[in-house]
Amino acid sequence: QVQLVESGGGLVQPGGSLRLSCAASRSVASIYRMGWFRQAPGKQRELVAAVTSDGSTNYADSVKGRFTIFRDNAKNTVTLQMNSLKPEDTAVYFCNARGPVAALFNYWGQGTQVTVSS
Repeated sequence: QVQLVESGGGLVQPGGSLRLSCAASRSVASIYRMGWFRQAPGKQRELVAAVTSDGSTNYADSVKGRFTIFRDNAKNTVTLQMNSLKPEDTAVYFCNARGPVAALFNYWGQGTQVTVSS
């Protein structure tokens, strides 16, 4: 079991940057995959970026080259650096911790709002 707490959301102008942080209640080093998802009003929740325990990362096509995910095993945090933000990035962002079998280990944070608007 793990508790996840996100922080760092807010209002930013197009082209700006934000850094989201997810603090875990236990070591993240052994968690199979840590990820960030987002959900915009009226849309399904989608994967934004993820990092596995071996350091492999994957990104949604819409954020490649703009977002970076990294995990700090010493601090038990996972961070999403978001640059060149666009209005379509507006959503609630959720931190996720998942095991190799999602049905057995799959936890979510409460979410943090990101609004990109001038």
